[in-house]
Amino acid sequence: MNNIVWFRNDLRVKDNTSLYEAMKGEKVIGFYCFESIYFDKDGFGFKRTEKFRAKFLIETVGQLKKELSKLNIPLYIYFGKSDYHLPKLIKEYNIDTIFSQKEWTSHEQMILNSVKNKVLSTLKFVETFDQFLFHPNDIAYQDFKSIPDIFTNFRKKCEKEIKVRLPKEIKHIMSKENMIYNPTTVPTLNNLGLEQVKTDPRSAFPFKGGELEAYNRMQHYFWESHKLAFYKKTRNDLVGKDYSSKLSAWLANGSISPRTIFWEVKRFENSVTKNQDTYWLIFELIWRDYFKYISLKHENNIFKIGGILHKSYNWKNLKNVRNNWITGKTKEPFVNANMKELALTGWMSNRGRQNVACFWSKELQQDWRIGAAYFESMLVDYDVHSNWGNWMYASGVGNDPRDRKFNIKSQSERYDPTRKFQNLWLQKTLF
Repeated sequence: MNNIVWFRNDLRVKDNTSLYEAMKGEKVIGFYCFESIYFDKDGFGFKRTEKFRAKFLIETVGQLKKELSKLNIPLYIYFGKSDYHLPKLIKEYNIDTIFSQKEWTSHEQMILNSVKNKVLSTLKFVETFDQFLFHPNDIAYQDFKSIPDIFTNFRKKCEKEIKVRLPKEIKHIMSKENMIYNPTTVPTLNNLGLEQVKTDPRSAFPFKGGELEAYNRMQHYFWESHKLAFYKKTRNDLVGKDYSSKLSAWLANGSISPRTIFWEVKRFENSVTKNQDTYWLIFELIWRDYFKYISLKHENNIFKIGGILHKSYNWKNLKNVRNNWITGKTKEPFVNANMKELALTGWMSNRGRQNVACFWSKELQQDWRIGAAYFESMLVDYDVHSNWGNWMYASGVGNDPRDRKFNIKSQSERYDPTRKFQNLWLQKTLF
């Protein structure tokens, strides 16, 4: 059997079900496409992927190629459209089966269907849900429509009834004859139509993309600094590399699996300490799962103005308000500092994200989807389900049963009492 692993948001070798299954065949090749639609402008005028996440992605794919080569598996890399490049590979190497991670949101489905329409119907596609902590086959619900719209109900039931699966281990390499000549290379930012990135020395996320980098970060945060033991206490901080795990960017493109992180937390708890802080990282992984299940349940409603609640508000779309929010020129210094950090680094803290999203949608009453689309463009750790799920939550059209509205000034006083964060980003004119 000749197999292709079509890498999408699972850019890793360890604990990758598609790769694990494909390697049971005689020959395996990898395929990754920097899909052009992700670098085009969206309906609000933002590039769907700006330079920060693109740089992280380029680094990730480059590292994936090297790690696959150790298994004697070539990774074919393209920029353009999968439905153009993939059928050619399938024909050239007489492929029987394509293995890939299951993706279900609109663009990802469109890309998959377009490929399927251009290959023989006899070609087998094997898709696997591989981005979850709690696997869909294990959850204690009859179907996705039964997923509760209150997170706490979901969390308690899953924690009580599900055992997280162990990571899959690859224990062999492919024959060297599989290492055919591969002329493809990783594109540059320039190839993708983007400008170069200069790392801001103030950045809380100065990290590089790639599976090995994800493990290095986990090693530092868990084992070298023991910061995991203080995670819940520090996670709402705003300055520095270690106030939170920062694993979200590697999770977002699949450089590391949530199962791997979960079992590493358990190992830490067994050998160092077990407390509310260590549990809280697992708690956040469950939130990540939950938003994925919400998008499976509600499908494209997560992208619609009424959200999953189908609520109708008098949303506005004012260009000057948008520009002031993006460039950090609102009446709220705390919002401005967070927005400038995002514009210059592609990163923003969890506390910052909640405040600027609430300010945009509930204070300024602007179309929440514009804010979500801007985050999609800029965030190095953009994940479709978490981003749009969190924006719905913050905007009163999602999973917040209390429909909270932040008092930005009191949030600033609570989380940045000495103005250390605000002074860091507002100390000079950056635009």
